[in-house]
Amino acid sequence: MADQDPRGSIFIDPVAYADQERWHAAARELRREAPVLRVEAEGYTPFWAVTRYEDVFGVSRHNDRFLNTRNSVLGPDLQFEMLGALGIEPKTLIHMDGEEHREHRNVANAWFRPREVARRQAGIDDIAEEFVGRFRDLGGRCDFAQDIAVPYTLRVIMSIFGVPEEDEPTMLRLTQGIFGAADPEYLGDLSDPFAMVTKTIAEFEDYFNDMAAERRARPLDDLATVIANAEVGGCPMDRDATLWYFVIVATAGHDTTSFALSGGLEALLRHPDQVKALQADPGLAVNAGDEMIRWTSPVRHFLRYLTEPATLSGVEVPAGERLLLSYPSANRDETMFESPMTFDIHRPNANRMVAFGGGEHFCLGSTFARREIRTLLPRLLAAVDEIGLDGEPEFAQANFVGGVKHLPVSATLR
Repeated sequence: MADQDPRGSIFIDPVAYADQERWHAAARELRREAPVLRVEAEGYTPFWAVTRYEDVFGVSRHNDRFLNTRNSVLGPDLQFEMLGALGIEPKTLIHMDGEEHREHRNVANAWFRPREVARRQAGIDDIAEEFVGRFRDLGGRCDFAQDIAVPYTLRVIMSIFGVPEEDEPTMLRLTQGIFGAADPEYLGDLSDPFAMVTKTIAEFEDYFNDMAAERRARPLDDLATVIANAEVGGCPMDRDATLWYFVIVATAGHDTTSFALSGGLEALLRHPDQVKALQADPGLAVNAGDEMIRWTSPVRHFLRYLTEPATLSGVEVPAGERLLLSYPSANRDETMFESPMTFDIHRPNANRMVAFGGGEHFCLGSTFARREIRTLLPRLLAAVDEIGLDGEPEFAQANFVGGVKHLPVSATLR
């Protein structure tokens, strides 16, 4: 990879994210020496990597000056050219700006308000109890990421969506096909990640088109019904927008939370005193959940495009350029978080993390994500006397959404 500055490769190379200690050491150096780094790499349109909390937060808040546009996720130019040639144009909330974004966000906004999420707490409680039961059935020894975190978070979002339980394996395969395409573990028999993504999108389309038709004919009290029957600007939401709405909720509502849960537990288990503190006071789970999300930062980045020149950390960036907002780096910024490389469930400002973005593009599902973590965590710890790592964790190779994909744990059950 031919970078003008080789330090920029950490934002492109999926393998770099699999070594979190090395990645964060490199990001810490950039925050000190080159907080807004221009990255030029073969096959990629140049971008500026933004690594400090103040800059990431500021850009996120001013979405009128820093736009998302259709290429809001980093990828090789050839990938976008090929998708365009095939007529695949992602049209989700993360690809929209201004009034278009506000109108489409309003389609499901009510479903994700704190009061509505709280109304569904009983359902989340039941699912959490089920998976604590599964943990018991496994004798307290399992791959927590794959056996508990992934299916638990999938069950929650699919229950809200209205996807039947028997279809969850299909949804799991498809969501991993979108976010896991860079990781060899998820490639299966395919040698071409691009082919995998296009095939996955086609399968999503088949599934959700059938689901939308069903919900229009027989509406239910679920999110699928809301999306299928949505209107934008007084007219039914178009076919492509409907499909991509289904896709973004299914994918973003699952993988991100499962990575926060598995990676957060991995960090927690390295601090037995904090495990004991949570067992003694389950109320700490609220703040612990935010610290887990800060620590893991499952969404690695989003891109923003400048409509006018901007100065960030003393660096002048011309209009028309694009910025990569590095959430993992911002969430370890020493100017915002004291001892940021230390995991601490008592951290007083853990809720200041920017893992959910900011401004009008603040994560729609953030309230659900937080509730899923703080619902399962105390129940899991109440079921054990002791719990610890049973081997080394393994991180996903992904530069967009990633985290701990394998977490062997062993517990003494109560």
